[in-house]
Amino acid sequence: MTDSKTVSSLALNLSLNDAKLESALAAARGLAVEKDWADRAIGRRDPSVWSDDEAVKRAIATRLGWLEAPFHFTDETTELKAFAAALRQQGFTTAVLGGMGGSSLAPALLADVFGAAENAIPVRVLDSTDPVAVVATLDDLDPMATLFIVSTKSGTTAESLSFQAYQWARTTQALKTAGIGHPTGPGDFMAAITDPDKSLRSIPHHDQLREVFLNPPDIGGRYSALTYVGLVPGALLGIDLDVLVEKAQAMVTACTVSDPATNPGLALGLAMGVFAKEGRDKLTFVIDRELAAFGPWVEQLIAESTGKAPLGSSDGRGVGVVPVAGEPLGVPSVYQDDRVFVRIALDGSAGPDPSIGSDVDTRLAELAAAGHPVIRINVGSKIEIGAEFIRWEVATALAAVVLGIDPFDQPNVEEAKINTLAVIAAFENGNAAASNDDALSVADETATAAALKVHLGKLVANGYASIQAYIAQTPARDKTLSAIRTLLRDRTHRATTVGYGPRFLHSTGQLHKGGAPIGWFLQLVSQHPDDRGIPGKTYTFGQLIDAQAVGDARTLEDHNLPVLRINLGSDPDAGLSALQRALTAALKEA
Repeated sequence: MTDSKTVSSLALNLSLNDAKLESALAAARGLAVEKDWADRAIGRRDPSVWSDDEAVKRAIATRLGWLEAPFHFTDETTELKAFAAALRQQGFTTAVLGGMGGSSLAPALLADVFGAAENAIPVRVLDSTDPVAVVATLDDLDPMATLFIVSTKSGTTAESLSFQAYQWARTTQALKTAGIGHPTGPGDFMAAITDPDKSLRSIPHHDQLREVFLNPPDIGGRYSALTYVGLVPGALLGIDLDVLVEKAQAMVTACTVSDPATNPGLALGLAMGVFAKEGRDKLTFVIDRELAAFGPWVEQLIAESTGKAPLGSSDGRGVGVVPVAGEPLGVPSVYQDDRVFVRIALDGSAGPDPSIGSDVDTRLAELAAAGHPVIRINVGSKIEIGAEFIRWEVATALAAVVLGIDPFDQPNVEEAKINTLAVIAAFENGNAAASNDDALSVADETATAAALKVHLGKLVANGYASIQAYIAQTPARDKTLSAIRTLLRDRTHRATTVGYGPRFLHSTGQLHKGGAPIGWFLQLVSQHPDDRGIPGKTYTFGQLIDAQAVGDARTLEDHNLPVLRINLGSDPDAGLSALQRALTAALKEA
């Protein structure tokens, strides 16, 4: 029996003032009960909930391990706590996790929400190939007091292995400088989180690492928060892992109930799927500041799981839920009828970050009165993040049933990787294709404004504007990009998203290419006056991130999607300010 005090609020607090949506949601609830979606999918791990196709069912059956993870890893928490204690005793003062997408966003969430407990080990997350980000994350740390964790499900993630090579070289040099040699080597300061067999063998120096954590292979990256992916950094941070997984276990149990009125994952999933199917496919999050890092994590979960063509579709046209995280809250008049708002509140919080807006609950009441669905979820304490991981994973998986898609594949993610590799190969052969020379220089603000005006004409009626920033993330850049997206939203009435590259390639990238063809893309690149080489490669981090930007732009163009590349120059902060001025001018003329 599940006690409602054990998990986050069970009931879905939904404000809905639309008879058509109410009717569609009621029909979906009836079908979910009739077909017993919750118990079949969550309780019995039955892949036929998603498809009757035998090949699809076999594939889905190999991706349902996330439902077992909270129970499986209960037996691992004691060893993880002992691992963290041994590191502290041996003098480690910091850990850095290098990963991408699902391998980095859950650790980043935990580090941001909980921070490091007293006498615990702070965890930094590196998930950008911008050389400024690499330097800022690693270069101020003593390699011999730092545990580097390479996290990659496949064992072949180019970014993760590049980070590993950089830190391996730094540690090797530090050992030489200190006059320390055999039997101590760089591997003593490094661990890995990956899958067994081929994945493990693909990681350089895998047999020299101080620790290797092997996840069950039937768990996809974006569903891996409660595996070693999240639990290893969680142990280092001093989070109470036993309570974290206990909350998750209770939520799994709650999500097997057939009645949507008492099943938190099913209720949310039905709302997500039905509203998207009815045209309200922009799921807009308003999250309290202490839980703000939940936004990027849930964004990648939803975008990569839902942005694709329905199973058995003949035209290949995609569908999906567009997650909108971090967008400032506006007045009702700036929105189209394609929004659903999700308020995630933490007990005792002062509310969302001021950049989101003040008095958000009053504003949300106005939006509900104007006909926009508003979902409210209350989180009793930070440790209930364990339950929220499960709630949203279940909801996303069950929303996929409504949309008729497979939530566990990512058919379009490889396209950008292939194009990136082609760009790198061309560069290695002496071709300058990996440069940003073809991108419009923001230094000429008049030309930039003119180009933006033309590009704005390519926005579709029910679309969204995506800003893709291939630059290192900083608070100042967050603020400027927030102002730019607000300007776009208020003047065009389109939903806006912001992603830092190449991180978003492993999350929202699937939605961009595989979802409904309604995206409008503004790609921002820069020069790299302080670049860093990648040990063992003939190219630098700056050249890698440039190649990733070029490869992604080509992939978007291959899908006939509008993309404008803008070079912010050698000073991205000044470039962003110039872009804001140019966009203001373009919108006045548009």
